[in-house]
Amino acid sequence: MTRALLLSWDLRIEVILVLVLAATLYLLGWRRLSARVGRERAAQPADGAVPRTNPRPPLLVWWRPVAYVTGLVVIAVGLMSPIDVLASQLFFMHMIQHLLMMMVAAPLLLLASPYAISIWGLPKAGRETIASVLNGQSALRRVVTTLTAPGIVWIIYFIVYVGWHDRNMYDLALRVPFVHDIQHLTFFAVAVLVWWHITGVAPRFHRTLSTVQRLVFVVSLVPISMFTGIAIAFATQPIYPFYAAVPRLYGMSVMDDQILSGVIMWIPGGMMFFLTALVLISRIVQTEVDKPADPNPPWLVDENTIARRP
Repeated sequence: MTRALLLSWDLRIEVILVLVLAATLYLLGWRRLSARVGRERAAQPADGAVPRTNPRPPLLVWWRPVAYVTGLVVIAVGLMSPIDVLASQLFFMHMIQHLLMMMVAAPLLLLASPYAISIWGLPKAGRETIASVLNGQSALRRVVTTLTAPGIVWIIYFIVYVGWHDRNMYDLALRVPFVHDIQHLTFFAVAVLVWWHITGVAPRFHRTLSTVQRLVFVVSLVPISMFTGIAIAFATQPIYPFYAAVPRLYGMSVMDDQILSGVIMWIPGGMMFFLTALVLISRIVQTEVDKPADPNPPWLVDENTIARRP
């Protein structure tokens, strides 16, 4: 049975086409942008280089395409590998599938700055069309900016995450393939919105969050998965009738499966946010360390004031 499961790859043509198109646009955009930057540097005088003042890492660094392709591979594994087959039999495998999409694939893709690079994979007419549609005065941009503000995204994330784990909604997704696809799409889309604000990559429709604001945003997301996972792990009876009815694999009872699923959502589900919070804290600390010393510290000002008194 294990051998059969490991060979159970569901190669869905619609998923493959989307992933191949995404990879093609990104890698072609990377090639074109690299060639353009190379020509500009070649035409620049040797002593005319302008030092970087932007604290963000440069756009064309080797790890971005690596992160992007890795993110696409994670999506392919999550949706078409034996993980997807086992997700219909084991609750905890379904939880792993969702974590791969939301906490691994989404941040990897966003760290690769997909918009800024993939747009260069389009023909010139396509780039100009997108630029005109998303310019600062367009109605679409104003609507998107309003609907994707950090506070709105937090609410959407809460509704999507908790809503899909409702007993009836989750069971419906397991029984109806189309609804299951919608579940995956909404999980992934809301994760992209969340990581868009955390990473601060283009397109920048909003004022970029400061490091402290990002830290608060990330930490505020942790209780959503934590308390949902705790509720599932400590439930005293099966929550989802679907998993109670399917044949059990590897001798795992429905309650053991449910407890493990809750723990996975509770701990690994918040681990990426915790790691991100640690990175942001280290940046805040490093910024404080790198601050130049105050030439007039308060104690010195006080002493000078006292010394000038008659």
